Amino acid sequence: MKELFVSRETVYDMMYNSIVMAATLMPVDVKDSLLKCLEKEQYETAKLHLETIIKNCEVGEKEGQLICPDPGFPLYYVRAGDNVRIEGGFSTLYTVSQEAVKKATSNGRLCPYMVDPITRENPGTNVGYYLPKVEIRFDPQIDFLDVIAIPQGGDQEIFGTFYRMMYPADGKKGIMKFILDCIKEPTYAGKTCPPHVIGIGIGGTSDICMRIAKEAAVLRPIGSRHPDKELSSLEEELVEMVKDSGIRPMGMGGWSRILDVHIEYAVTHTAGLPVAFNAQCSLGTRKVARIRLDNHITYSDFPEWNYR
Repeated sequence: MKELFVSRETVYDMMYNSIVMAATLMPVDVKDSLLKCLEKEQYETAKLHLETIIKNCEVGEKEGQLICPDPGFPLYYVRAGDNVRIEGGFSTLYTVSQEAVKKATSNGRLCPYMVDPITRENPGTNVGYYLPKVEIRFDPQIDFLDVIAIPQGGDQEIFGTFYRMMYPADGKKGIMKFILDCIKEPTYAGKTCPPHVIGIGIGGTSDICMRIAKEAAVLRPIGSRHPDKELSSLEEELVEMVKDSGIRPMGMGGWSRILDVHIEYAVTHTAGLPVAFNAQCSLGTRKVARIRLDNHITYSDFPEWNYR
């Protein structure tokens, strides 16, 4: 396979442009889903909420401004073929991500929300220990490099993240109850900015369970289904249950409570049943930068993150 050499400057361009585009442009599948919700919605307050989301984003896109005042946590997911070589090595991704986020923050394309958890000191850069997050996955089936930028809003992470170690005997019913309780808790007050995509992680260790729940929420396009038929059916079942539950956008009634439910699972210890819940807001912010062997960079709204 021909080697793909990516310069440090190109890595910077991909990381900077993708995070800025993610914060200022709504993904196509998310906007289409919101428009479908608006078309079906009968409750006036819910319709007004959906119309406001769409209008605000259209204005932001037209003027090149943030589509949400809380771009939140700067996250990068990087997917590379075995043929990819980066100037300075793959560790360059960490340093360049910091430079890109600092620049995007100083340019007003990201708001400086990242602070020291103890002192609450804010450096004003969105850069510090462990952030920006850079998750790297190597894929021998591809011959390109993807940089996926996810500026995930604070409300979803703060109010829309839950984890529980259940007993194997709790089974599917226990999982369903936990998920519905998680949906109910933050929604009545509109804390997680619904309607949103819900990511569910089942199995693994505690950290794997939480990670795959987040990846399911932020990386899978709306309408995608898990290849396992049982999980695919469970995703669809949960979508219908939530829409029929009476828990609506911002907790104010209506039909359009969620955009989708995505489930991922990992094998786990026989004695446990870990389950995690992660919500992505109604904007579904993400952008993919891809460079191929011709050194041409393209941008899209659809990650292809093979995490199974």
